[in-house]
Amino acid sequence: MRNMQRMMLMKNKKIPMRQCVGCREMKAKKEMLRVIKTADQNGAESGILLDETGRKNGRGAYVCKSSACLKAAIKNKGLERSLKTSIPQEIYEMLTKEMEELEAR
Repeated sequence: MRNMQRMMLMKNKKIPMRQCVGCREMKAKKEMLRVIKTADQNGAESGILLDETGRKNGRGAYVCKSSACLKAAIKNKGLERSLKTSIPQEIYEMLTKEMEELEAR
């Protein structure tokens, strides 16, 4: 009986996987950054930002923690498709700047 309980506890936990919208590779959720489209209380769109924690409310898309993947996601419009909205150039510049700051850490 005890061996059975130990075996059940030793089973590997399922690791949540997500696909990068830039390079299209599947990776563990913890290894990626989430880009979200947030909405205010009235349902109107209020912004697009990087979610380092992965827990903020909003529609999300995942990108590897590299500026190359973010650039690929911008080029192939992967973020726009995943977030189901058009993204202005200023937002892309802000996301690129934030990604560079994260890489510098």
